[in-house]
Amino acid sequence: MAGHSESRLRSQPEAAGFRRFVLALWLPAFCAAALTSQAVIQFDVFLGYDWIVPQASWFPVVCEIKNDGAPFVGTVELDGGRFNSGQSRRAVVELPTGTLKRFVIPVFATPGGFGGWDVRLLDERGKVRAEQTGLQAKRQIAPNTPLIGALARTPAGMPVIRPILPQEALLQPASARFLPSVFPDNPLVLEGMDCLYLNSERALDLKVNQVNALFDWLNGGGHLIVGVEQISDITATPWLRSVLPCDLNDIRAVQEHPELQEWLRNASWSTNLAGLARNRGASRQGASEPRPGVSAADPFSDLPDDPAFETVPLQVAMGALRDGRVVVTAGDKPLIVTANRGRGRVTLLLFSPEREPFRSWKNLPTFWAKLAEVPGNWYVAADYHQQGGWSSDSIFGAMLDTRQVHKLPVTWLLLLLIVYLVVIGPLDQRWLKRIGRPMLTWITFPCYVVFFSLLIYFIGYKLRAGESEWNELHLVDVLLKGEQAELRGQTYASVYSPSNQRYRLEGRQEFATLRSEFAGSYSGAQPGEKATILQEGDGSFKAEIFVPVWTSQLFVSDWWEPAPVPLIVTVAPQGGQWQVKVENRTERGLADARVVIDDYIMTLGEVPAREARTFTVSKAKGMRLSEFVLRYGSTFQSAVRGRQRTFGGSEAGRIDDLPNGTMAASFLSRLSEAQDSTRHFITPPGLDLSSVAEHGNAVLLAWAGDYSPVKPLRQFNPRRSSKNTLWRVAVPVK
Repeated sequence: MAGHSESRLRSQPEAAGFRRFVLALWLPAFCAAALTSQAVIQFDVFLGYDWIVPQASWFPVVCEIKNDGAPFVGTVELDGGRFNSGQSRRAVVELPTGTLKRFVIPVFATPGGFGGWDVRLLDERGKVRAEQTGLQAKRQIAPNTPLIGALARTPAGMPVIRPILPQEALLQPASARFLPSVFPDNPLVLEGMDCLYLNSERALDLKVNQVNALFDWLNGGGHLIVGVEQISDITATPWLRSVLPCDLNDIRAVQEHPELQEWLRNASWSTNLAGLARNRGASRQGASEPRPGVSAADPFSDLPDDPAFETVPLQVAMGALRDGRVVVTAGDKPLIVTANRGRGRVTLLLFSPEREPFRSWKNLPTFWAKLAEVPGNWYVAADYHQQGGWSSDSIFGAMLDTRQVHKLPVTWLLLLLIVYLVVIGPLDQRWLKRIGRPMLTWITFPCYVVFFSLLIYFIGYKLRAGESEWNELHLVDVLLKGEQAELRGQTYASVYSPSNQRYRLEGRQEFATLRSEFAGSYSGAQPGEKATILQEGDGSFKAEIFVPVWTSQLFVSDWWEPAPVPLIVTVAPQGGQWQVKVENRTERGLADARVVIDDYIMTLGEVPAREARTFTVSKAKGMRLSEFVLRYGSTFQSAVRGRQRTFGGSEAGRIDDLPNGTMAASFLSRLSEAQDSTRHFITPPGLDLSSVAEHGNAVLLAWAGDYSPVKPLRQFNPRRSSKNTLWRVAVPVK
């Protein structure tokens, strides 16, 4: 017993030492786990342009993730909430310890879609590490409402646009403030912005990728407004110095500058009212009637002076003009200079609108309204309202939808219904009564149901069954960039599936994204296409789409790709005619080429592959652009309506003349002008070239059949397929 007690006494110190050893190992692990749990992931999401979302346009969703915990590979998942649960977008990002990552996810805003967006951060196991749900824009604006972005020096320097008379919130022009750190580096998501104000002091804060995206946006039709803060801001920023139309070398005080006031009063306001209508039967009193002597071209001819502004000298930058034209001068000193840059333009303010006396000018909101090209009509009458419209996507759907599917005419459907009712009713009753077996109705009625069900299936199979089919149509804008070109493409792709099937798509361009067909405001249906889009790297994507049995669905890929110049076009006047030279550097001949000059469209003819042709054209042999659009676009509305009907004639929802139909769709706003307001179509930015032609450019439209300038989206082999391309090149008339 004594030995046993002695052994137990010796074991107690050993057990205590073992417990202390375990505690020594456990305590650091516990503290590390506690510290890790306290290292909360910072997950911020910035929606749209300062939480402003323009309809029918791509907009940026900027995600910012800061990880102070253990490293992991995260997946950011974004979906449209309960309003668009079939669409989800994802981006994979590596998150080492102590890193801050920012990236952009392009999202398309459907007209009238006021739902929220859900954004979640998942780890490798699918666990939600952070989330932002129910995100909603502070404002949604109509597709034609001016939106000005701003990289201002201070928050107080933000452009404030004069409110318009119509009270509809969707029409009120908007300004959105950007921070340089979250300015998008993807040109596709900048297209929803009409113009951008850049204070020269902020130019130094932009990174190379952001500057490249800004250049692409400008070249594609954007309007860059630069305010000069200091000369050193320009000289220290080579990219900004290269894009400006002046070489600046000094800043001087200008004592008198009444010309700015006169510029706001003169008749040079924009009067573009695409997508708008006046309320019928509106009051003829009040703001609906323009003031005497005021028109849409000069809505502020009676604008009052601001004596306090005129008495303070204005600091103005001086220099030599390289190109462009002077818009406003004070005496012989330029104040505002503008110059074309590709399809866009840059406007140089040779002063800082964020410094005195300009920032206290009573008419500063009117100044920004004119720079942003707010239509003057909105300042002379209040009875304008946002007009609904059909979706321009539906036009291309009517061109590309499979011709294998046929619709059952309503008369045949009614006849089949009548036969069914007659068979299960009077015919069945008389037959069973005649043979004296009325109780057999418990057998005959199910037989009738089975028979007619099989008959309906057989009819549906004959009408809708077919082979897998993929049809692509590319609208490609050629934007010159030095010796190279930027291709801005819109790929409309229709896929028909003979069974419930998932298909893989891939966009390999430098910037590319995918969306489903959007429904115009005249259609109450929400997009029903199901797709999962994975944005990869800087801009390419991979996607998986689901297509139900016997249906044809439309998807749209917007992309941006640098490439060698495919077409070189020059236009020069020659008396009362024009000489047009087209050099085709592609491997596919141009079957049908036309040129738009001075509001006329003229036929050029064929241009073989790897050859150049020179044509002489005149208005006498051409057609007014509005007449051309009306001739080939007059069936657009009926085709869109017929395509949306479940029953009826199949031909009603088809457009078979693809070359002319696609060319007419490139000037859809002209169709609204030529027809009544119910024929208005909602178009995404970049589709309509009317404004490009109206600014004095010639526009070449060239059709290349059975040709694609990029690799196909599809990653599967359909039994049937087609591909066509419409080249669109805008050049100045020399």
